[in-house]
Amino acid sequence: MSSIRIFILAGGLGTRIRSMFPAQPKPLIPIHSKPFLEWQLELLMQQGFSSFVCCVSYLAEKIIRQFGDGSAWGATIEYSIEETLLGTAGALKHAARFFQQTSLVLNGDTYVATDYQALLSRHREYGGVGCLGLVAVQDTNRYGQVIISPEHRIVEFREKAQSPCRTGLINAGVYVLEPAVLDYIPAGRAVSIEKETFPALVAQNALYGFPVEGAFVDMGTPEGYEALTRLLR
Repeated sequence: MSSIRIFILAGGLGTRIRSMFPAQPKPLIPIHSKPFLEWQLELLMQQGFSSFVCCVSYLAEKIIRQFGDGSAWGATIEYSIEETLLGTAGALKHAARFFQQTSLVLNGDTYVATDYQALLSRHREYGGVGCLGLVAVQDTNRYGQVIISPEHRIVEFREKAQSPCRTGLINAGVYVLEPAVLDYIPAGRAVSIEKETFPALVAQNALYGFPVEGAFVDMGTPEGYEALTRLLR
């Protein structure tokens, strides 16, 4: 089993899909009667990962009650609990006690069936504070576009309005990060990793991006949920 620890950012309110599941946090939304987080764990454990930290807030007690310490899946699950929502970067800062080595960070509402060991290898090869897994889409307008150099450095994040109906690379919500990323995250307030931390790393030429292959589904919307139910069996 890999010694790499995986952080799952699962504290959000799930407002985009709450109309379908008003009483469930996103990690517990059922896909064919199995919680979404269980699908994520199984995918990652098949690749040799077994140590997880769930950054939780909204309805955290439900998630902890469902998954406990992870032993039922042959995994180790620990929890970083936010009393108030701290955003995607603030959640990592809050979990700093767990963040002591190179780690994988995944969004808790995104399913990316890719080779995570390969992404780790690319990060080790190129260095930097972190690297992002990127996926190619036909229309970047829904997500915003990531621009990389021939050397795979990320040079720009284009917001949705700047990338209308354009084929390109987008952030897949999959990151390999070094503990040094915490130096770029202020404490005591909500911080967005996408809007604040990553642009700060780009300014230091410290962030890389690599296209990854495999299915990519954002299940945080009704449309994404339906797509994921068709993908997973």
